[in-house]
Amino acid sequence: MFTTIAIGDVRLKLGEWCRLQRRNQQLTQDELAETLGMSRLTIRKLESGKNVTLDTVLKVAGHFGALEAIYQFVEKSIEDSNSNSLY
Repeated sequence: MFTTIAIGDVRLKLGEWCRLQRRNQQLTQDELAETLGMSRLTIRKLESGKNVTLDTVLKVAGHFGALEAIYQFVEKSIEDSNSNSLY
């Protein structure tokens, strides 16, 4: 049986992750937004699983130390695709 993961599910999990990271650093939404040069509304939208830009997600990931992991995942996926190629 296959499990289908919807984009909305991923947005909700990203929002939950952001909220947990922010709270672990004892930051308010306002403080995080100010640090990242964005509005509190943008942080609120991210945390509630609403549609935000990729730049927002990457800025937040960078702030919480997860940007390198995202980069490595993408890089490895590219390498794996290239090594599976017949060309």
